[in-house]
Amino acid sequence: MNIELVKAAKGAVIRVLRDDGSTAESFLPAKGPVPHDAVHYFVERELGCDNAFWGLVAAGHHPEAIADLAKASGHASAKRADIPAADFVAAIQVERIVEAFEADHWSGGSGDPAGIVAMARSGCEQSNVAPVDLGPAQVERIRRGIADFAAGWAELPQGGSMPLAWGSGI
Repeated sequence: MNIELVKAAKGAVIRVLRDDGSTAESFLPAKGPVPHDAVHYFVERELGCDNAFWGLVAAGHHPEAIADLAKASGHASAKRADIPAADFVAAIQVERIVEAFEADHWSGGSGDPAGIVAMARSGCEQSNVAPVDLGPAQVERIRRGIADFAAGWAELPQGGSMPLAWGSGI
């Protein structure tokens, strides 16, 4: 699947071209210095996770439908967490990890990797899912991916885009 993130005035436009030729487009409001779903990309790629946000989009779900899938699976947010459906656990785990990396990036991305792991672990526990083991090397690879993307994103003019590729063997 080809992903294109287009810089917009107050967020980003996500455009995808799936391997089967189908497409989807969605607007993502600005939440921080980089699009939230870009952080998802680097976390999911490092974890080899194909059943969280980008894997669900690749499987045919519209990006805006993922929140409804979370609600239908018994999990609307960490604040309203229930015991999630087994097939949605990985997506919730990834969301909590993404939140930890966003906090890290927003604060400069130079803290102890153990702090990111602890933050993600706490989020997973509050969301009634098992924490994912992240090693220091994984943390640094995700951080580097986010930082490199952020540097390019910051330089983009409005309307400029950054491509990402998603596929089997991620």
